[in-house]
Formats: sequence, structure tokens, C-alpha cells
Amino acid sequence: MAKIGVFDSGYGGLTILREIRKMLPEYDYLYLGDNARAPYGTHSFEVIYRYTLQAVKYLLEQDCALVILACNTASAKALRTIQQRDLPLLNGERANGRKVNVLGVIRPTVEAVPAITKTGHVGILATPATVSSESYVLELAKISNEQPLMVVQQACPLWVPLIEAGEHAAPGADYFVNRYLSDILSRDPQIDTLVLGCTHYPLLKEKIDLWIKAYSPKPISVIAQGELEARSLADYLRRHPEYASQLSQGATCRYLTTENADRFSQSASLFLDTPVCAQHIDL
Repeated sequence: MAKIGVFDSGYGGLTILREIRKMLPEYDYLYLGDNARAPYGTHSFEVIYRYTLQAVKYLLEQDCALVILACNTASAKALRTIQQRDLPLLNGERANGRKVNVLGVIRPTVEAVPAITKTGHVGILATPATVSSESYVLELAKISNEQPLMVVQQACPLWVPLIEAGEHAAPGADYFVNRYLSDILSRDPQIDTLVLGCTHYPLLKEKIDLWIKAYSPKPISVIAQGELEARSLADYLRRHPEYASQLSQGATCRYLTTENADRFSQSASLFLDTPVCAQHIDL
């Protein structure tokens, strides 16, 4: 029986995995963090695509029927190409005839936005690669025919390194939260909804909420992706029993990393508030 694979360039995807396992605890999961090559957000399209495809192939080789790209950068830069160009070949090579699929995190997030914003002014906080891809802008445009949205993007290149270094709760992180939030709201003061377009960013949500309370003249909704992705996956499995029927239900989760396993285990335990024992692999 098959597993659900969850991939991220580092630790951020653990925020997605945590919410998925809360909603769908019965399934078996395999998490892969490419921490040795993180962060992905400053790499070119070609590099991000190559790294992501290597990870997807590895997870499929480990008998994952579904792979969730729990990384906005990978979803923005690599998902479509993998779905359209690589998946048909990968499915064709499977001797057992069972199909596999790769899903991202951007679409489930985008679909939640229209019901949340009141002003129609939306801010996207993301890595430079996700911003340059304009994936959120394009996807929001597709679903906003009845309610045209004004979308402003803000690249936050220093947030992921802060989080990866474990400094997100330190007072020094306040400066960079203030810097990027001040920037985006100065460009559009009517923003009432902020999308955290990187799975690392929920670790800064407490500081973001405090900043909004202190400096914003009006309430602003902050969207984190974990619960949205969990709901989307649950709905996908209901609509696609051909995948759900493949999945084993042992309620287990294994963790793989391309960096030092002990270091990953220690950091991942902080993200998940539970002990983690990871295994090192090479891609």
C-alpha cells in the first residue's frame, strides 16, 4: 500500500504536514526536506525545477501515491512543468499500472481568498522566486471575475533564513517583520487580507499579528496555508477514490532530510512540538 509524500525545501512544509495529519491522521506519511540545498526562494527556475523533480522522483520510488509540494516556491516554479511534462512519463513507467499525482499549495490558498477579503485588496508575502513567478497574481485573476481583486506582492527574502536559523522568535526578527509589512501596506493601505505565501511564514504569524494590532488602523486577516491545504487534500481524496484506495492507513510518519539527520530532528521537533527521528538521504 502507498503513502502520502510531503516535500519542502526545508522545515516550512512541516507546518503543512502538521495540519494534514490533524485532519487525516489515519494515513501513512513520508516527509522529505531538502535542507542541504535550502532555501529555494533565491534560486533560478531551472535549479528549483531540477531539485523539485529529484525529490518527487525519490518519493515516488518510496511508493508514494500522492506527493504534496508543501513549498510555495516549488509549487510556483516547478509544479506545472512536472504535472504536464514529467508525470505522464513517470506514470507510464509504473509497472503496476497505478497512477500517481503531484499537488501544490497555491491553488487551495487562492480559492479561500475571495471569501475572506472585504475590500478586494490582497497582499502576498512570499519568497523572491514565488513573487517573480506571479503565480498568486495569475491564480487570483482566474477566480476573481465576479470580484476583481487588487493584488500587491512583497518579497521577504530574509524571513526564511531567520526561521531556518531558529531566530524567528527573537527580538531581532521584529525589525524584518516591520520592514516588509510597512513596505507592502505603504503601497496599498486598503489591504485587508495578507496571504503568507511561504510555508515557513506561519512561524512568524504571532509577530505579524502583533504588528498589525499595534500599527494597522484597521483589522487585517492573515492567511496561513496549513489548514487550507489539509481541507483541500481531504476533498481531493473524496473526489478521487482511485488514489484514496491505494493509501495505507497505519497512522505513521517518517522523516527524511538531505542534511544532518540529528540537526533536522532537533529543529523539526520545535516545528511540530513532538519528538522527531529523521533519516539522512542523498538526492
